[in-house]
Amino acid sequence: MTHVENHSLARDFPEHRARIHELKLGDAHFSRLFAEYESLDREIIRVEGGLEHRSDESLEQLKLRRVRLKDELYAMLVA
Repeated sequence: MTHVENHSLARDFPEHRARIHELKLGDAHFSRLFAEYESLDREIIRVEGGLEHRSDESLEQLKLRRVRLKDELYAMLVA
């Protein structure tokens, strides 16, 4: 398996770790989006690592969705 980088929010935004935890526990919308983001990230890692097969177009759609979710989650973190 090829090494593929994890894009977890806590890894990408370490300065917001406490806020991420707070919102996961106290904000149902954030928690749902966070779970979706983490699930997408794991799926992308499986595809990029060769454990799961997808078309290039399908993989790009997953990555676009992950970016949109990350943007939405980040906006909630800094609000």
